[in-house]
This record gives sequence, C-alpha cells and structure tokens, in this order.
Amino acid sequence: MEFELTKKEFRHLLDLVYIGNWILNSIRANDRFEEYDLLQEKFFALAAENGFRALTQRYLGHIFPSTAYEEGGIHDAIAEYEDDVFFDILAEVLAHRDMIAEHLNPDDMTELALRIESYMREFETNGVENISLDNN
Repeated sequence: MEFELTKKEFRHLLDLVYIGNWILNSIRANDRFEEYDLLQEKFFALAAENGFRALTQRYLGHIFPSTAYEEGGIHDAIAEYEDDVFFDILAEVLAHRDMIAEHLNPDDMTELALRIESYMREFETNGVENISLDNN
C-alpha cells in the first residue's frame, strides 16, 4: 500500500500514532499490545528517514520517540484529554448515583443531562476541591 503525505501531514500522523499507542499501552505492564508498539516503531523509523530524526532515538536496536518529542507538548494534549474524560465520567457516575439514591428513573435522559451539567459546572468552577468521601 502506498499513499502520499505532506511533511506536515506525516508529522500529524506521528502524533496520532503516538497518542493511539499511548492510550492502548500506557496502562499496561507486561501485557502490552506489541503489534501497536511495532507499528509505532515503524512510523518513527520512517520519521528518521524523512527529515524528522530529532523526533526519534535508537535504543537496543529499536527506534522510539525521542525525549524531545515526548517533552514537546504531546503529553500536554494527552493530559488535557484525560482530564476531560475524567470529569465527564465522574459527572455521569455521580448523576446516576444521585438519581438511584433519590429513587428516580436512571434512564431519564433529561434528568440525567441536567444533573451531569450541574456537576460539570461545579468541576469547571472548583475542580475536585469540594468532593469528599463519607466512609460510613
């Protein structure tokens, strides 16, 4: 298979490959999806051959994203995504919990959306500052 990309498109594709592999493998220890690691390596090898050598480093015969690449902002983008997902999930889980505790229909999407929005406003204003756990 062959296709053509501009240098800018290829650079963006590197980010997509890295982010995808990060999402799939960063939480895994010994049970990584090796096929994604190998695909990432293949793309970063192409990067080294096509003017992006600074984004790569070689270690034990393999090609990895360089420290400069990893510290160049890609993890800021990942962290922003992770924060958004965290608060979205937390708001939905808390809204469901509250509805069940109040004996409301948890499938009432209108009520659920209102409660999620209320939690999201709270999180946007205060983050997790006002969250507490009752250990009783």
